[in-house]
Amino acid sequence: MHLRAFFLPVLLILTSLSVSAQDVDWLSEITVSPENPQLPEAGNIRPLSGGETRTLRSLQDWQERRPELLREWQKFLGPMPDRGELRAILLSSETVNGVRRDLIEYDAEAGKRVQGYLLHPEQAATAKSLPAIVALHPTNSATIDEIAGVRGRDAAMIGWKLAQRGFVVFCPRCFLWQDVENFDQAVAEHRRRNPDAKGMARMLFDAQRGVDMLCSLDYVDPDRIAAIGHSLGAKETLYLAAFDERICCGVFSEGGLGLRSTNWDAAWYLGREIHETDFPLNHHELLALIAPRPFLLIGGESGPGAADGDRSWVLMNAAMPVWKLYDDSVRLGLLNHRQGHAVPDAVFERMADWMRVYCAR
Repeated sequence: MHLRAFFLPVLLILTSLSVSAQDVDWLSEITVSPENPQLPEAGNIRPLSGGETRTLRSLQDWQERRPELLREWQKFLGPMPDRGELRAILLSSETVNGVRRDLIEYDAEAGKRVQGYLLHPEQAATAKSLPAIVALHPTNSATIDEIAGVRGRDAAMIGWKLAQRGFVVFCPRCFLWQDVENFDQAVAEHRRRNPDAKGMARMLFDAQRGVDMLCSLDYVDPDRIAAIGHSLGAKETLYLAAFDERICCGVFSEGGLGLRSTNWDAAWYLGREIHETDFPLNHHELLALIAPRPFLLIGGESGPGAADGDRSWVLMNAAMPVWKLYDDSVRLGLLNHRQGHAVPDAVFERMADWMRVYCAR
């Protein structure tokens, strides 16, 4: 049965989602690189043109190059099956402080069931075209319970707090925690089903299923779907925004943009191949694929677990030639709060503001 059958029209108070055609008023604070940033072991940062003898002089040049780059990355990540019907069922539902929280089970791959929380405000005026967000959880045993506000730390309840501000939010569970005892078992099961696909290919696939879920809802505007994530969830957000143009904007918090900045070499991400000296790919290319859709990186600079900061500008600057080919002003920036691997309250307010301006408008 189609998921729409489970829901009555959603009610929403829209006062928190004031429409604006303007940029965030702090954009200029985050779009200027520090002088001479350094990223140790940055890896190969090849020209976005695809070779030393090619140049990107115009948007047309990039539009011709872009499909080639996509194919290179898709070949590296490996094939996943076609996304079929969701076959979603409602497992439980509750309404807390004006937000309805539904636990949904659905097909990721055919016959492989996954769970996620759907959060949507329901009060006041009937709404038919609402902004929505795929909220991707970090590495945490609470997984979707925390990001969806069921239990855990308030600072980590990103999806729940965005739903309280008027967004429809879907929080899917990462495959590393779905019906398995540990990460190794999850990777082994993934490889049994998809032997030629990286773990990151599965994460991207699952994140895209989250977008499919939101697109299946009559009350969601398919042109206003964003993505957000912290840590592991940020990694998924980067790939989702790069490979799925249904994402209108994104927020990447402390995911580690550099290939060697965190554990990108883990089997559930990209694997050891990224350490080869001639490995050609790098994440500045994914940032270029996202252009010109607004994309905010958040870094904590230093301290335990800090994965991003001024050093991330090395890859951001490498992506800028593509961003500057578009007529719109560059909306790729880094908010460096310098408080480590965390989401301070003031930083969440910036996240919410980014979503309000670039997704809710």
